[in-house]
Amino acid sequence: MTKPATMKAMTYYGADDIRFEERPTPAIIDPTDAVIRMTKTTICGTDLGIWKGKNPEIEATARAKTGEWTGRILGHEGVGVVEEVGSAVKNFKKGDKVIISCVSRCGSCENCQKQLYAHCRADGGWIMGYMIDGTQAEYVRTPFADNSLYHLPDNLNTDVAVFLSDALPTGHEIGVQYGDVKPGDSIVIVGAGPVGMGVLLTAQMYSPATIIMVDMDDNRLAMAKEMGATHTVNSSSGVADAVEAIRAITDGRGVDCAIEAVGIPDAWDICQKTVKEGGNIANVGVHGTSVNFELEKLWIKNLKITTGLVNANTTGMLLKTCECSKLPMDKLATHHFKFDEMEKAYDVFKHASENKAMKVIIEY
Repeated sequence: MTKPATMKAMTYYGADDIRFEERPTPAIIDPTDAVIRMTKTTICGTDLGIWKGKNPEIEATARAKTGEWTGRILGHEGVGVVEEVGSAVKNFKKGDKVIISCVSRCGSCENCQKQLYAHCRADGGWIMGYMIDGTQAEYVRTPFADNSLYHLPDNLNTDVAVFLSDALPTGHEIGVQYGDVKPGDSIVIVGAGPVGMGVLLTAQMYSPATIIMVDMDDNRLAMAKEMGATHTVNSSSGVADAVEAIRAITDGRGVDCAIEAVGIPDAWDICQKTVKEGGNIANVGVHGTSVNFELEKLWIKNLKITTGLVNANTTGMLLKTCECSKLPMDKLATHHFKFDEMEKAYDVFKHASENKAMKVIIEY
């Protein structure tokens, strides 16, 4: 099949302005590139944030680089088939089925040598759907293909494979690993979205004794209970009530690890008010506004507070775990749409609570 000159794509032009439109089909730019024909993608909460104007740097950076703004194709997750590869790509060839990582990495810069792939200094890191065009299109150009693609096993559910692009490694690395979750720990996860569920599932590999899931959506809380949460707390009545409930569950002690998986001030507040001395606060959520950081109360508690953008350095391990069905990720794929229904998919995900949507999968 000959690659067409144009393709359909979901493009961001500014706050509250996204368009499903014709765009030029990507081509190889650097010898380490690959072009992927997409077969499944999804919508991330980060995409919604961009749509709402949470990341004005996208346009500002584009104008600074090229002097113009022609929009940005959204998306950083998905699976597909290799359409063409650059001359330097050794591990992939045309026709290979692949998982696309949300993080592109050169593998040789100072930060990549530290496995800090999120901050690759060779124009890598989280760039697709952000600083370069992304996966919510019929084709996508993937930089550093040898380091940023994974072969898709034939026996892996492709719905699950999509979660390996971002949600699962983000929850595991920035929530569970940075939060230093250990056997016997008590943990609270604030936010039962796809990333929060990724935290919930991967945390269980480390055998915490108590896992409390906090959210305002009873449907998501019920799903969390099915997937391993020992307790759930509905926070719709406010921070104070949620904190009281968490303290009651932990006999007034608080938790060893509080994981913020939303990116809003109230979620952060619940975490800082429920972590106990010597504990950890792991911030996973993408924050667009300032939070009240109560350092005057926290300084004395010998805490470790971490933040971060996923490095995708555990994606390979998680892929093997999913391949042997240890993580029931497929339950999170609650809605499926055809690619030409992209606008409808965005509307459903934007109103996730009323539509009982966890993750929408877009099939080509």
